Amino acid sequence: MTIQVGDRLPDVPLTIATSEGPRPTTTTEYFGGKRVALFAVPGAYTPTCSAKHLPSYVEKASELKGKGVDEIACTSVNDAFVMSAWNRDQGSENITMLADGNGQLADALGLTMDGAKFGMGTRSQRYSMIVNDGVVEQLNVEAPGEYQASSAETLLTQL
Repeated sequence: MTIQVGDRLPDVPLTIATSEGPRPTTTTEYFGGKRVALFAVPGAYTPTCSAKHLPSYVEKASELKGKGVDEIACTSVNDAFVMSAWNRDQGSENITMLADGNGQLADALGLTMDGAKFGMGTRSQRYSMIVNDGVVEQLNVEAPGEYQASSAETLLTQL
């Protein structure tokens, strides 16, 4: 079942990609006590993710924070080393990269997609959400192959 507005995030392990290396965390630990704009991409370095999705959050970071967001985080079914390199290459150091290397978050949220025809295996669907102290306040799931509902611009209209 797909997570809904009003639901608490399931407690699953994640890895924060930092410049000092991977740092283990959980959803309960990371999202506790703060309001986070979370967006998910099917893969680091993929065309839409690199050209549009991540850049929209980089460009709108100060506006999101001005509307009560404490942190902006990106998740993908990639390892922490890839997420860290992508963050550095994209100049998006103000975005926290949450590696979901085994796809546990995507699976627990009911937001996986089958990327096998692209050689990517099971990945996360493209989505965005506002999470306040672990509870989903807003949720925007993209239709397959689309990019608009999960953009920073859309999330800003919901704050």
